Amino acid sequence: MVVLLDKGADIYQLVHKPTDIDFLWRSPWGVRDPRRFLPTTGSGENVWLDVYEGGWQTVFPGGGFPSVYGGADLGLHAEANTIPWDSVVVDDSSEKVSLRCSVRTYRTPFFFEKTLTLTSASPVLEIQSSLLNEGEETVHCVWGEHIALGPPFLSEDCIIDLPGGRLFNHPVDFHPNNRLKAGFEGPWPWSEAKDGGRIDLSKVPPKSVRAYDMSYVADMPEGWYAITNRRLGLGFALSYPTDVFAYLWYWQSLGGGYGYPWYGRTYNVGLEPFTSYTNEGLETAIGNGSALRLEPGQRVSASLKAIAFKGAQGVERVNQDGTMILRSE
Repeated sequence: MVVLLDKGADIYQLVHKPTDIDFLWRSPWGVRDPRRFLPTTGSGENVWLDVYEGGWQTVFPGGGFPSVYGGADLGLHAEANTIPWDSVVVDDSSEKVSLRCSVRTYRTPFFFEKTLTLTSASPVLEIQSSLLNEGEETVHCVWGEHIALGPPFLSEDCIIDLPGGRLFNHPVDFHPNNRLKAGFEGPWPWSEAKDGGRIDLSKVPPKSVRAYDMSYVADMPEGWYAITNRRLGLGFALSYPTDVFAYLWYWQSLGGGYGYPWYGRTYNVGLEPFTSYTNEGLETAIGNGSALRLEPGQRVSASLKAIAFKGAQGVERVNQDGTMILRSE
């Protein structure tokens, strides 16, 4: 695992060592140091995307597009993942390595801490996180784990398993290459297409589909997902608490992201547990009642486990302790 401490404590690489395959997607431009770059505009979207390296970001206090809250101008995916974090090594032995990262946001009164732990001979990355309102008034927030998966792991050989839930697509058309019907709702994994057909979203299509979409899954009976590359016999899974992360965002950048910043170059999916919906920013989440509401001194905590696994048949269940049940052949 590679962590970019000076840029949001982002997880940039998550490698399955026996095969040397990285699960995470990397943007075409890779890591850029924000200190060595002067943006030519102040766009709240472009400033974030200019230095988006891919991988895995912890997102708060706003998720999705820019919004204004309490007089603070919050850009795309808000502020925590563009600033340096403090860190301390908690464990460093042949049995276990553990790193605690923390940050205080600039424009909002939040303190966030997460501890990343790898244990010898275990395929599980454990993450213990907590979000604290240090202000003396009630404050709203969106918290998400922005996880982007890409090649060489991601391909048309991949299938996505969920425990079920209600699928709904982004409420409006937002891109020329949207292939899903805006506002459609139904049980996972079936979606109606813009042309009236049906699409199974559990099957990842090839880059040649040239699609760009955003969907969400709510009312999941358990908090987990798994994605399996059947050709490689390798998979990535995540378990998380649904009492914190009530929504799973499904970003589909399948070769169809035209224009800035992708220009058709990118093939990746994002499977992202979030407290709230949609990706239209904190104001929208407050309006629809899904934003977190933290009283002064209130803390919200969550335990996540990211799991690497071998197998080609798909996943029946991921337990909260990181153990798994694979489908029978």
